[in-house]
Amino acid sequence: MRCSPAVRRLTLAAVLAIPLAACDRAPPPGAAAPGAAGGPPPVTVAAAIEREVQEVDEFAGRIEATQQVEVRARVNGYLESIHFEPGSDVQAGDLLFVIDPKPLQARLAEAEAAAANTQAQLDLARIELERQQQMLPDRATSKREYDAAAALVATLTAARRANQAAVDAVKVDLGYTRITSPIDGRVGKDERTIGNLVQGDAPDSPLLTTVVALDPVYATFEADESAFLKYIGAARNEALKVEVGLANEQGTPHAARLAFIDNQLDPASGTVRMRAVLPNPERLFTPGLYARVRLSDTGSPRRAVMIADRAIGTDQSKRFVLVLDAQNVAQYREVKLGRVHDGLRVIESGLEAGETIVVNGLQRVRPGSPVTPTKTDMQAAVSAPPPAAG
Repeated sequence: MRCSPAVRRLTLAAVLAIPLAACDRAPPPGAAAPGAAGGPPPVTVAAAIEREVQEVDEFAGRIEATQQVEVRARVNGYLESIHFEPGSDVQAGDLLFVIDPKPLQARLAEAEAAAANTQAQLDLARIELERQQQMLPDRATSKREYDAAAALVATLTAARRANQAAVDAVKVDLGYTRITSPIDGRVGKDERTIGNLVQGDAPDSPLLTTVVALDPVYATFEADESAFLKYIGAARNEALKVEVGLANEQGTPHAARLAFIDNQLDPASGTVRMRAVLPNPERLFTPGLYARVRLSDTGSPRRAVMIADRAIGTDQSKRFVLVLDAQNVAQYREVKLGRVHDGLRVIESGLEAGETIVVNGLQRVRPGSPVTPTKTDMQAAVSAPPPAAG
């Protein structure tokens, strides 16, 4: 049976109305809109803890010798012999170099001969003066001859002193031909070898070697202004604990003693130079090595709020954490950071102990949005992996 055009138009309108009615129908309660996320993001949360902490600051420093001597010649001459092994330990007074002494020995013999000649003339002049003195009362000699004899004795006496000074000066120079170590320590390499001419009277005498003292040594470092203000009072009362560690060591196992605080801060860097004395009987420390220096106050510890570093976010120059309220909504909270103790960061202000914060999944949360929390311990959150995204 054939339908009329009017019937066909009515049938087509009814068919088109069915999907339109379906679009206007509201979704059932609890159903997610197409394209929406499947609920609040999952995060790991933990309560901020409170512990007793000791004030500790760590600085980069260098090991330095307490004494360092540049050994140079004090007289001219050729190096005749070397009496040390480069890099060996020496004692004060140990022979290091010998400069050829023969030219100075010849000068010494010449000076001694001149002194002996003057002494002989002086002895004769004294005899003549004594004779003149005996003849003068009997007028067997004139006053003029007596005065001349007395003047000759005085002249030769002065010449004898000058001759003796020349002898002493040559002896001093001759002693300088034997170059010894001025301190206990470790000697460096020989900068001049046998046969080289050294000039001790030059404005810049050539370096022969160096000797550095090794026990004790200094650990020198620069502390910032805040550490200076925090520790300077305790340092004056000798209440600071200093520990040192090398680059290949864990922690700072070596005890030291703070011995020097500079009298002013460097205005360019805002730091002050400090120095600690470090015993070195086993020669573990060599001048020039990098060292970690830890300063701590030996006073009473204080209680501080501590959290994992991974729970801290950065907002330009600010640091913040996300604190959960009773409805599991993350709230923005600016905090002031302190030092790290046992893997946890001290919070100086902005957070109270016991408050629950987001420690993992911080990048998936916006302040003011709800989250799906999974609780953990704050210490465990330091190394725990982040939760899987839902």
